[in-house]
Amino acid sequence: MSLVVQKYGGSSVANADRIRNVASRIARGRDAGNDTVVVVSAMGDTTDDLISLAHQLAERPDEREMDVLLSTGEIVSSTLLAMTLKAMGHNAVSLTGLQAGIRTDTQYSRARITSIDPERILQEIGKGNAVIVAGFQGVNSQMDTTTLGRGGSDTTAVALAICLGASVCEIYTDVEGVFSADPRIVPEAMKVDTIGYEEMLELATYGASVMAPRAVELGQAYGVPIRVASSSSDSVGTLICKEGSMELRNKVSGIAHDTNVAKIMVIGVPDKPGIAREVFEPLARANISVDTIVQNAGIDNITDITFTVARTDVVKALSIVEPVGRSIGAARVTSDESLSKVSIVGTGMQNTPGYAARMFRALAEEDINIHLITTSEIRITCIIQEERVKDAVRALHKAFEVEFRQKQ
Repeated sequence: MSLVVQKYGGSSVANADRIRNVASRIARGRDAGNDTVVVVSAMGDTTDDLISLAHQLAERPDEREMDVLLSTGEIVSSTLLAMTLKAMGHNAVSLTGLQAGIRTDTQYSRARITSIDPERILQEIGKGNAVIVAGFQGVNSQMDTTTLGRGGSDTTAVALAICLGASVCEIYTDVEGVFSADPRIVPEAMKVDTIGYEEMLELATYGASVMAPRAVELGQAYGVPIRVASSSSDSVGTLICKEGSMELRNKVSGIAHDTNVAKIMVIGVPDKPGIAREVFEPLARANISVDTIVQNAGIDNITDITFTVARTDVVKALSIVEPVGRSIGAARVTSDESLSKVSIVGTGMQNTPGYAARMFRALAEEDINIHLITTSEIRITCIIQEERVKDAVRALHKAFEVEFRQKQ
């Protein structure tokens, strides 16, 4: 008998028929003798609907109350799934984040897991129950409900797999694994059978929505393999693990894109020590993540600072940066919310000549202008106009298609 930790995304539990399908999959695993801990997301678009409703009632909803509100979506899914399993003759129990022993820090909407006390889960397993945990949530030191941010149910599942000593964490979604590009944009995109943690982390961070970056980070830190597969088929999916083949290094694994991008420009800034600190420290205190940063060469002791944030953070970021700009003597602060980013990802790319040139050539041939460029050891990202992002993904997939096939 083995312990299996599974996670089912919102599309997998979006309606009664899909909940029954998930329950049947869990039942088959239990019939095979497995102990099962399942993490679920909110049904379909429930979280987005709750956010929309809250903003209809309050321009800036209270963060504590928002976390309590949003946590209810996963509780609904977990209870319905437990009810379905019981109706099928299987013992099951649903647990909230609090009941599952998930403790977090005090940051609302983006809380981090600080510890997990698995005692209640282990008790329920000992009683012969399938344990259905509401993902995306925990409680802080004041016993207030917190949520883990977008993709938080993935993080919950991997954290539980680590805590419970599971050999693998299975993430079930509406796609059959990790693909070389979004198959909705590139129908000929190829499924990757195995991918390393580093590559998957870059893909997830820069737009591949199949996995949450924090969940991949956790898996890498504790060496827990993660399998991504479809909840509606028996496909083996994609295994995310430590890359084992030296021969596959330097191949491009995939194309990622992200439309949640905004650019902020602080123009006419005095070119002197400490200015960057004045701009970015307040953003860090507000828990706003900054991605690409470019500072132009100063002329007459005046320079410009350009950086990107998530489009969902731009209003909050501007409320911080605009007064900072005035205090440091900047000429003006402007923003652009019409951008996207497209990335190529592959282990060791930076140490192999030619990848950047091929990427830039592919975009130039489609007459796609590049606003900003950022790189890591295994990634090259270009900031472009949002209206051209699909063209860019298709052009880059075509340019590196041979490498995707070699990766299979």
